[in-house]
Amino acid sequence: MKNALFTGIFIVFTQFYSSQSFDRQAHRGGKSLYPENTIPAMKNGLKMNVSTLEMDLAITKDKKVILSHDAFLSPELVTKPDGTYIPKDSGFYYKIYEMPYAKIKTFDVGLKKLENYPEQKKMKVQKPLFSDVIDACEAYARELKRPLPYYNIETKTRPFSDNIFHPEPKEFVDLMMKIIVEKKIQDRVIIQSFDPRTLEILHKEYPGIMTALLVERVDDKKLAQQQAYFKNIPAEKFRMYPDHMNGVAGDMKFLSFTPTIYSPEHNLVTPQLVQECHSLGMKVIPWTVNTKERLKELKEMGIDGVISDDPRIFE
Repeated sequence: MKNALFTGIFIVFTQFYSSQSFDRQAHRGGKSLYPENTIPAMKNGLKMNVSTLEMDLAITKDKKVILSHDAFLSPELVTKPDGTYIPKDSGFYYKIYEMPYAKIKTFDVGLKKLENYPEQKKMKVQKPLFSDVIDACEAYARELKRPLPYYNIETKTRPFSDNIFHPEPKEFVDLMMKIIVEKKIQDRVIIQSFDPRTLEILHKEYPGIMTALLVERVDDKKLAQQQAYFKNIPAEKFRMYPDHMNGVAGDMKFLSFTPTIYSPEHNLVTPQLVQECHSLGMKVIPWTVNTKERLKELKEMGIDGVISDDPRIFE
């Protein structure tokens, strides 16, 4: 009875989300303006009145759920505790899944200047716990007297990196959902992934949770680049997720159900793609759209929202 009640509540809120107007999502909190996947970034997104905060999750050695796009401490973003930088060729040495959170939080992710994001504010800040992010965002939204936000949360898993960069999908989902349920935000959560396995687990165990299938085009060249980083991994594991080589229909073959959202790289979007997704009952929310001009083009194609590094494009 309890599971049935939760499912009913989730379905009501899923229908509410589906009826809402254009979804303005701040990618990693809005990384053009603040250090990505940090509490200051998420709070700035709330202040700029985005509807959804987009974020990525990773799992530490001691099973803490933290915000991180990369499965390792990236040489592009991270400053070591002694103030030096991680050498460009040694990022994989600092695997998050092999480090306890107490060590990870001694590294800074907000001081290093990024060439691609010259306006990003520089500050001393660490990769936060997922639970702390939710607490901070809920409290700040109430302080601002604005509607509580939706959260679009990516499970950073891939079939070829199980037990290397992350736990098996079931454990990942269990760790994530434990926090989501504890924080009582199930009604405002979208779980997105390039990895259909995590979405399948969610659909089976939490059927009312909104889901988004992330899609990018993966040709043979990109496939070879991925394989180069993972020795002794069976080749078939690199083809266990959508590659868009056979369009929407080909991507949907990786799932046994229809997700709430189809979320492609923005340059894959066409009016025909939008029409096809809508006919299947899916919203279309592409990534990553960073100019008002491109936003206008995509809106004219009929999309339902976008994920953007720069929330200013919504102004």
